[in-house]
Amino acid sequence: MQRKCWTRMLNRERVVVIGAGIGGLVAALELAVAGCEVTVVDRAPRPGGKMRTITVEGQTLDAGPTVFTMRWVFDDIFDKAGASLERSITLKPVDVLARHAWSETSRLDLFADMKKSADAIGVFAGQAEARRYIEFCKRSQTTYETLKNSYILACKPTPLSLTAGAGLKGLADLWRISPFTTLWNALGHFFHDARLRQLFGRYATYCGSSPFEAPATLMLIAHVEREGVWIIEGGMRCLAEALESLARSRGVTFRYGCEAKDIAVKGGRVCGVTLASGEHIECSATIVNADSAALSRGLFGPEVAKAITAQQGARSLSAVTWAVVGEARGFPLTRHNVFFSGDYKAEFDDILLRKQMPAAPTVYLCAEDRDGEAARSSGPERIFLLINAPPTGDVHAFDKPEIQSCAKRAFGLLQRCGLTIEFNPETAVTTTPRDFAQLFPGTGGSLYGRASHGWAASFARPTAKTLLEGLYLAGGSVHPGPGVPMAAISGRLAAAQILSDMRSTHQFHQMATPGGTSTR
Repeated sequence: MQRKCWTRMLNRERVVVIGAGIGGLVAALELAVAGCEVTVVDRAPRPGGKMRTITVEGQTLDAGPTVFTMRWVFDDIFDKAGASLERSITLKPVDVLARHAWSETSRLDLFADMKKSADAIGVFAGQAEARRYIEFCKRSQTTYETLKNSYILACKPTPLSLTAGAGLKGLADLWRISPFTTLWNALGHFFHDARLRQLFGRYATYCGSSPFEAPATLMLIAHVEREGVWIIEGGMRCLAEALESLARSRGVTFRYGCEAKDIAVKGGRVCGVTLASGEHIECSATIVNADSAALSRGLFGPEVAKAITAQQGARSLSAVTWAVVGEARGFPLTRHNVFFSGDYKAEFDDILLRKQMPAAPTVYLCAEDRDGEAARSSGPERIFLLINAPPTGDVHAFDKPEIQSCAKRAFGLLQRCGLTIEFNPETAVTTTPRDFAQLFPGTGGSLYGRASHGWAASFARPTAKTLLEGLYLAGGSVHPGPGVPMAAISGRLAAAQILSDMRSTHQFHQMATPGGTSTR
C-alpha cells in the first residue's frame, strides 16, 4: 500500500470578548490578526468602556480617562496589526504636564522637561527642594526600568519571579525602589515641603489608592509622565474608535446593545456566551473585559464565579464628577489642573476609614479646549471636574443634598484658588459612586479594581488566565492594573495567553502510516 500522510491544520477558533473597553479592543484585535474569529459584545452603544463621553449643551466631553501616556504601547499594537498609530489618531505632546494650586498665590507647574520643572520647584520651594526633585526623578526612573519587563509586561509576576529573574544587580535595584515602604513615607525622604509631598503623593490616586497605604513603587508614574503626555485631537474616545475600526478591518465583529448574562460551561471548560436576549454564541474561549469583581460575584453565572480566587482587600476609590460647559475666569487654566485640599491625610481618612465624602476634597480639572500653550479667549468651554469618593455606591444613595454639599466644597476650593466658573447647573451632568456602580456592575462604584494598598496588593490582582479552561480576563482590574496603557497591556497578555493555550492543545502535522500507527 502506498504510504499516506496528511497535515491536520489548526481550526479557526472562535473567541467572544465581553466588553469593548481598551483591554477588550486590544485583545480582539490581536486575536483577529492571529487568525481567530472574534466577536465583541457590549451592552453599551459604543466602544470605550470607562473611556466614556458625556454630552453637555450639544458638546461632547471626555468623562473618563483624560491623560494619554506610554505611547509606545499603542505604537506597537498598531504596528503589529499592520497600521500606524500616528496615521490613525492625531496626537499633540504637552509641555505643561499639570498646573497645581494650593491657594490663590501658591501655584506650581510641572513640565515634561525635567530641568524646567526643577527650575520651577526652585522658585516655588527653594533650591534644596529642586535638587531633591532631581534625585526623585532618578529614583522614579530606576523604579520604572526595574519593573517594566519584570512586572508590567510579565504575564504572571510574583515576588519570587521578580527576585529570581533580577540577578545580583537587579536585586540591588529592587531594594532601591523601596517596595516595602509607603509612597508617602518615601516621598518624605525626597521632599521636605509638604506641598511637594502632596503633589507627588497624588500619583497613588491614578490607581485609586491612598498615598498613605500604597507602595513607593508607584513613583514610577512620575517617570511615565515625564516620558510624554499627549492630547488626542477629538478626545480620548478617538483612541477607542481607532482601535475598533482597525479591529473591524481585521475581521472582528462588534455587537453593541448586547448584554452578556451567562458564560456557559461544558465538560469543565467554557463553551459559549448567552446574551440577555436569550441568544447563545458558541465559542472555545471567552475574555471578560469587565471588572473582575463582577465575575466573582456571579454576574456572569454561578459556574464561572469561582474561576478566580475570591477578591480580597479594599476596593479602590470611586469619584464624583461634573461635566459642564461654562466660562472660566481668574485662574489661568491649562489642560490638566489640580487644586489641593489643606489636609491630605484627613481627606483619605474621610473616604477610606469613615466611608464618607471628604470634608475638604482635592479637585482635578481638565479644561478640554485648552492645549497648555496659549491662554484661551473668553467664552464658554468644556470643563470636566473630579473628586475622589468612597466606593460605596451599592450601599449608599449619594442623594442630591449630599452631592450639592460636596459641590459647594469643591467649587469653594476653586474660588479660594482664584478660579470662578459660570455655568448652567441645569445642563451640568453629575456622576456619583451610585451611578458608577450601575455603569460597572459588581464594583460598588470603584473605578480601578482593588486598591494597591501594601506591597503585596499588586501581586494579588487576577491575571489573564483563570482557573477555568477557556476563560480569560482583561481590563484595569486585572494585572498589570488600571490606566489606559495598562488596560491595553492586559488585553495583549490575554490574547497571548489564549494563543499559547490553543497551540498547546492542538495537534500539528500529524503523520500516518498504512498500518494504522501514527506518529507526530
